[in-house]
Amino acid sequence: MPNTQGKIHELDNLLALVEKWKMNGERIVFTNGCFDIVHLGHIDYLEKARNLGQRLIVGINSDDSVKHLKGNSRPVVVEYARLRMISAMEFVDAVILFDEETPAVLIKNILPDILVKGDDYTIDNIVGADIVIKNGGSVKTIELVKGYSTSNIIKFIKNI
Repeated sequence: MPNTQGKIHELDNLLALVEKWKMNGERIVFTNGCFDIVHLGHIDYLEKARNLGQRLIVGINSDDSVKHLKGNSRPVVVEYARLRMISAMEFVDAVILFDEETPAVLIKNILPDILVKGDDYTIDNIVGADIVIKNGGSVKTIELVKGYSTSNIIKFIKNI
């Protein structure tokens, strides 16, 4: 897969980059999602996540993973386009695709200093929270911009 933004990574090269960042004392923030039909809520969320540390890694669900989570009509935007859009954001340092239903394997490998999800989650139901806390990191939720969601955008378009 072409990496025209220089930010799209496979696990091995991402882990080498993470090791370098950690050796430099940089705080690593990790979050994940489908990021299907990128909207203002996504941009606000990712920018706030980045402000919690020096590096932001975004795990993006593969097309198969999105289908499993959201149904056969999703994703609307294919994985390569979603990777490119998220990697183009100046406050995102790295993106990685994952096929599993959850990013637990990524979190276990990356061991971020801060794990972030939206405030529609509680720390008790954030995948990987136990791994990050056990490793000395923290888990945070970020207030989401009200009224913005991919599901709402899809409903709106269907009703036009």
